[in-house]
Amino acid sequence: MCGIVGYVGTKKASPILINGLKRLEYRGYDSAGISTIEKDGISLMKDMGRVKNLENISGINDLEGTIGIAHTRWATHGKPSKENSHPHMDNSKKFSVVHNGIIENYESLREDLKSKGYTFYSDTDTENIPNLIHYYYTKYENEKGIERFLKSVRSACLDLKGSFAIEVICSDFPDNMIVVRKDSPLVIGKAEGENYLSSDIPAILSFTRTFYLLDDYEFAILSKDDVKFYDKDLNPVNKEVKSIEWDAVGADKNGYEDYMLKEIYEQATSTRETVGTRFQGPKTAFEELDFTKEYLSSLTRIYIVACGTAMHAGLAGKTVIEKLSKIPTEVDVASEFRYRDPLVDEKTLCIFLTQSGETADTIAALKLSKEKGAKTLAISNVIGSSITREADLSIYTHAGPEIAVASTKAYTSQVVLMNVLAIYMSEVLENNDQKYLDSLKEEILELPEKVEETLKISESLKDFARQVYQEKDVFYLGRGVDHAIATEGCLKLKEISYIHSESYAGGELKHGTIALIEKGITVIGVLTDKNLVKKSISNLQEVITRGAKTLIITNQKDLDTKAFDVVVTIPESNTFISPVLAVIPLQLFAYYVAKEKGLDVDKPRNLAKSVTVE
Repeated sequence: MCGIVGYVGTKKASPILINGLKRLEYRGYDSAGISTIEKDGISLMKDMGRVKNLENISGINDLEGTIGIAHTRWATHGKPSKENSHPHMDNSKKFSVVHNGIIENYESLREDLKSKGYTFYSDTDTENIPNLIHYYYTKYENEKGIERFLKSVRSACLDLKGSFAIEVICSDFPDNMIVVRKDSPLVIGKAEGENYLSSDIPAILSFTRTFYLLDDYEFAILSKDDVKFYDKDLNPVNKEVKSIEWDAVGADKNGYEDYMLKEIYEQATSTRETVGTRFQGPKTAFEELDFTKEYLSSLTRIYIVACGTAMHAGLAGKTVIEKLSKIPTEVDVASEFRYRDPLVDEKTLCIFLTQSGETADTIAALKLSKEKGAKTLAISNVIGSSITREADLSIYTHAGPEIAVASTKAYTSQVVLMNVLAIYMSEVLENNDQKYLDSLKEEILELPEKVEETLKISESLKDFARQVYQEKDVFYLGRGVDHAIATEGCLKLKEISYIHSESYAGGELKHGTIALIEKGITVIGVLTDKNLVKKSISNLQEVITRGAKTLIITNQKDLDTKAFDVVVTIPESNTFISPVLAVIPLQLFAYYVAKEKGLDVDKPRNLAKSVTVE
């Protein structure tokens, strides 16, 4: 879950690398470093803490090298420290490496390299890589030119077990860099007379919108004017460039205090973009999909598999897909799904949700499902991401770059797209009245305006946030789809305010949890499903009787609200799409609480944006 950047060109590399690290800091921020090739060899500068610490190192502005690599770290092996920071060099100082991923056999590799005379100065798994490259470099001394460098990197990578995206520079080849990836993201941005590398497109979007997307075990040799690609056996590969439509402004704060606040307020646009033109015409358009009535009718089960916030979007998606398709639908956590030998076969459709398209557990679950014969569908926000290249079929949300670690607009875009997908499946199956489906389409098309209205209403949450920001425990309640909404709101508060919070199905309250309710504790209730509102109010009365403070999010206009402390009334909507509107006040509540506590909402402690390791 680290961020890596690289540059090969004619400009000074260091300011470009540091700028890229700042844009990637959501991937990790416990240490950072850069390596450049200077006239007297490889320069290495790194430090513990945020990128600004690296930026303030004496002499960093004096670097003249036009080729370099950089890294911002989220610690896995070895505590955050200067010694454990990347880049790492081999003992001879000939090679410098940055790495995103986990080397699972690092201990045995380290012991083997120690027996060959290599010394280690960090606790990381990564330090094996430059020393391993150097070891093979000594074995290929009869090879000529860049082939010696390439073969050494390739041989080292074949010894690695785990995941990696690697950038390597060598003092013997001051005009080149070699990169490779396996199960970790890496993109190459192509520009005139220069090439950029990054874990993520937004970090280099201001320089180019033309990218090469590497597949597993693809190696690339970069110079300022060229990129040559090779497969695992070092056979040349022809790669096509892809144009990315994202606007570079989308990766900037654009006047907002924080990325998270900006992204919350972008949800009217992101929902509109995600729907796009799919409802133009008599039937919902999904040209990317090949579903037939015969295929969908043959399904015995649908799995929705994801992690974290994407899994919560899946919970909301389950409701609409199951109701409209009439196919049993389950939601599973990717990290559990892949290890429990799930009942998956050719009569199963597996849907995988991931904002980045690089979530390691979700990708592994997809590969397992394919092995078992299921058709796989990826839903991602990133065109050309790893999961979309692995899946049988892919569809995209169009939320634009999401920089804040805590996901907001990606979640609502996923919920919207799941609704659109459910309508499409129902139309293919011809199992619902078309007038009803058309009315649901109309409601979805009205969502952007309702999102804007909800954002205005939610300003009232600031005062309540001031009342509760010092509390230690908060509880969220909901029933049906409202429980899915409550669960996502609960996660937002945990992620950015560090307040312990738990979400419960309202009916489960009396089965143990009510023992934790005492005078003054805060309980947040979601009431949008008209069929379950009376039941949910009964549950909330139980906590009010015991002295709890209550915040209610509801779209029920005739609700008697006297018993509640604060009520946020959002626009009315179909139950299937209420998660899009009801989650917005919960996102803003978490944001305001974190701001009252003086916390960094964009970069919460211990978290990173894209979880590319188990």
